[in-house]
Amino acid sequence: MKQVQRLKRFPGPGCLAGSRLFLLLFGLMLFSLSCKKNQPVTAAYQPTPYKIEIPRFFPDVLNIPSDNPMTVEGVTLGRYLFYDGRMSGRTQPDSLMSCSTCHLQSHSFECGMGESRFYDGHPYGLTGIFTPHFMMPMINLVWTNKGYLWNGKVSAGNTNKAMTNLEDVTWMAIVAPHEMAGDTSRVAALFQTIPGYPQLFKKAFGSDHVTVKNMGRAIAQFVRTLVSADSKFDRYLRGSYQLNNSERSGYVLFMTEQGGDCFHCHGGDGNPVFTTNLFYNNGKDSVFTDPADRFSVTGNALDIGAYKAPTLRNLVFRPPYMHDGRFSTLDEVLNFYNSQLVWSPSISPMMHHIGTHGVHLTPSQLSDLKSFLLALTDSSFVTNPAFSRPAVFPDGLK
Repeated sequence: MKQVQRLKRFPGPGCLAGSRLFLLLFGLMLFSLSCKKNQPVTAAYQPTPYKIEIPRFFPDVLNIPSDNPMTVEGVTLGRYLFYDGRMSGRTQPDSLMSCSTCHLQSHSFECGMGESRFYDGHPYGLTGIFTPHFMMPMINLVWTNKGYLWNGKVSAGNTNKAMTNLEDVTWMAIVAPHEMAGDTSRVAALFQTIPGYPQLFKKAFGSDHVTVKNMGRAIAQFVRTLVSADSKFDRYLRGSYQLNNSERSGYVLFMTEQGGDCFHCHGGDGNPVFTTNLFYNNGKDSVFTDPADRFSVTGNALDIGAYKAPTLRNLVFRPPYMHDGRFSTLDEVLNFYNSQLVWSPSISPMMHHIGTHGVHLTPSQLSDLKSFLLALTDSSFVTNPAFSRPAVFPDGLK
């Protein structure tokens, strides 16, 4: 028994070798930790949250996808990309094109009329091919959750999973023959070589590897900051402005079925965005030949000739009007709804006055309705420096 006890007390050679190995490994671990203490620590990816301030009376539900949260760094990058003509993937002066080539801030991010390039308000791409439709404004799109474009082709409900939200519009614009007519790989490779951009991508998304997917994310963040909420009507709701008699009468006409009957499609009380974001055949035609209406997306016969109801904000900056730009003035639009509506089998049930071809307001009432619509003008939106072209781009380009 004593011999056994001695064996337990004094390990043999094999146990001693194991102990030495343990001590050696423990020492190496301590040495490794001491070395790491002297190494510089890489800063963690921590972008700065960007909070969209929801104006009073606006909806509190925002279309911000969970995989693209708003950040200061993302918005900054998105603004640069929105205005950078090299988004076409080219650097030749005659081949530059960006989002801002057509989406002009002075026209509420439409191209408007009277511009030297788009004199009639119909944009076209680098190839000279015209876009299928005229333009929609980039106003308050953070509250859009029913799809983008006149026909809602970019929508979460779209069967094409590659086109579900605002983030997807960027790559579509890059490759579309009626827009930049470019190549996404070439665009990403070009911006990878432009000094300053890889660093901006790293700050915004944690990687200096430039991808078109992250380009789309950044531009979508910037576009979501384009909020208009300082018209006369906004100030009226906040109690800092009183509508005049004509504007007030126009507001009543706007909000009543026996008046202008506008509110069903464009909202009103409780909806200062001034669109339902839904799609309507509003009685422009009886025969339809456009291959890109809402029906082309849904396949539902009730959507033939239907298009999205755009916001009514900043109409003064945005002629021509309708998806095909058929009306050059706001007076023409009002006259159309007053007496020129055309019935068709897919006419929207919201067009309550289709049986009489319009609402038939008096000239005085039309004038009042126009006064109210002009009270939705937010001049600060088209001059806000936060939305404008940067003075200098990341590589020093002016």
